[in-house]
Amino acid sequence: MTQDMEWKISKDLIPYEDAVTQMEQRVADIRENGACELIWLLEHPPLYTAGTSAKDSDLLERRFPVHKTGRGGEHTYHGPGQCVAYIMLDLKKRQKKPDIKHYVWQLEEWIIRTLVEFDVIGERREGRVGIWVAMPDGSEKKIAAIGVRIRRWVTYHGIAINLNPDLSHFGGIVPCGISEHGVTSLHDLGKNISMEELDEALQRNFDKVFKV
Repeated sequence: MTQDMEWKISKDLIPYEDAVTQMEQRVADIRENGACELIWLLEHPPLYTAGTSAKDSDLLERRFPVHKTGRGGEHTYHGPGQCVAYIMLDLKKRQKKPDIKHYVWQLEEWIIRTLVEFDVIGERREGRVGIWVAMPDGSEKKIAAIGVRIRRWVTYHGIAINLNPDLSHFGGIVPCGISEHGVTSLHDLGKNISMEELDEALQRNFDKVFKV
């Protein structure tokens, strides 16, 4: 694992506002006090978040609490069975010239390499945020979401990979503003792995992509 990097894995469901508070504190500590970087793997109770580009019309049904958040992107769902990775990295330390687009590419690559371990081909799509899977019927469905925020070149928020969430919960929103494509999960694709196995795969593949 990368030096000066902390991995934190929470087994209990973490309230969204608590997670944001803790992230903001760590971001400040990294920039101001030289604290080590952090990757935090967790699950949330059922909720919707509205990013900085969210449209009110994309909240179709207020089934769960809705949190306005400072990350980029539109509406998304978080809930049990979804692996959320919050990533607090110092881009000034990790990149010769801090580059947000390259950082997002790295997040995508990290997800893609992790999914390959379970024989799932995740793909980028031009003009669509997140990672997508081609389905047997020719359709495409989203398996992972990405939403980031950067403060003084320290990253936070991050990614969410659908392991086995209740996919019907996505029906209360237009996920990421895209109505013509659905969502899927690893279990939906027949990959009956555990959250621990997914967490371990994420840890194995991190340094392959985020090299200092």
